[in-house]
Amino acid sequence: MSEIRGVNLGNWLVLEKWMHPDLFRGTTAEDETELCWQLGEEKYARLKEHRDTYITKEDFAFIASKGMNTVRIPVPHFIFDDCEPYVGCIEYLDRAFQWAQETGLKILIDLHTARDSQNGFDNGGICGVCKWHLKQENIDHTVSVLEKLAIRYKDDPALYGIELLNEPIAPEMFAHMQAANRYPPHDPARAEGSCGVPDAVLRKFYTDAYHVLRKHLRDEIVIMFHDGFRLKNWKDFMQSEEFVNVVLDTHMYLGFATMGGKKPFGEVLQIALAQFQNDIQEMSQYFPIVVGEWCFSFPMSVADEEDSELVRQSMIRAAAACQLYAFEKAYGWFFWSYKLISEPQGWDARKAFEAGWFPGNVVTGK
Repeated sequence: MSEIRGVNLGNWLVLEKWMHPDLFRGTTAEDETELCWQLGEEKYARLKEHRDTYITKEDFAFIASKGMNTVRIPVPHFIFDDCEPYVGCIEYLDRAFQWAQETGLKILIDLHTARDSQNGFDNGGICGVCKWHLKQENIDHTVSVLEKLAIRYKDDPALYGIELLNEPIAPEMFAHMQAANRYPPHDPARAEGSCGVPDAVLRKFYTDAYHVLRKHLRDEIVIMFHDGFRLKNWKDFMQSEEFVNVVLDTHMYLGFATMGGKKPFGEVLQIALAQFQNDIQEMSQYFPIVVGEWCFSFPMSVADEEDSELVRQSMIRAAAACQLYAFEKAYGWFFWSYKLISEPQGWDARKAFEAGWFPGNVVTGK
């Protein structure tokens, strides 16, 4: 069934420290906002070197050679502007579209961050802060950025679609994250009053943004929205004929689904074969479903101390196969991510191909 087999170009235009710690050298920053403040004028040279080298045309060619057909490119809310403390990066997205045309790939533009953050994650740009939805001017700015992206790329043959906003967090999930102090803010005063994004606010934003973008985008261009960590809440949303070619994105990480204590390995596999697959099939009655982020990482605490490296590698391959089986039932998927310059296992697509966790070609399976 899968139409989209792709990979995320994470940590290229939206930074995540865990994916490339050395980029944050000489600072105490844990997110891109604080990094830019602490670097001062040095940020221009450091970000230019990173953006020039982290992803190149050769990477696009490698992705295409593995049978993948689409890249999901996270972009920041400041992509068009050098607004304090950030450095804009629209010229790099322009390059990506040129490379995509030359290598036969399509691009899903994923607006990954928003002013005052929509989730408080490090990947949202400001750890511990989630106040995007508390100011209408923030929401209006997000829609404006989306519209500029639509106008700029609407006629580009490499455009697959635009995702309205990555991972706007549900209120209960944000409260849990705060209680666990998962992403402590650098500036507690700025984080004061942060809270998750309510359903009503998110629905209105998605609806308004859809109408703005569809004025510019042909019907064959996808408009995608993220489930906001509330996958089953969207069964009555955008179901009328006025909404055309809308795709629902959900993120399914085996590692997060297996948190909460050691589980038998067979139970880990069943999460992919049963829970993930059932959720995809249930929600596919309402929207085409794309698993916009997933990876091969899961807690190796499920292994026994005496297990050999052969057994541990076999466990990863088995979990990988179960996830691919489940996600092929969806309309498509994007692995997170293409490249890491750090140690966590199971997140780097290049290394996954090398290790044999991915088949040599994701179309043929060989």
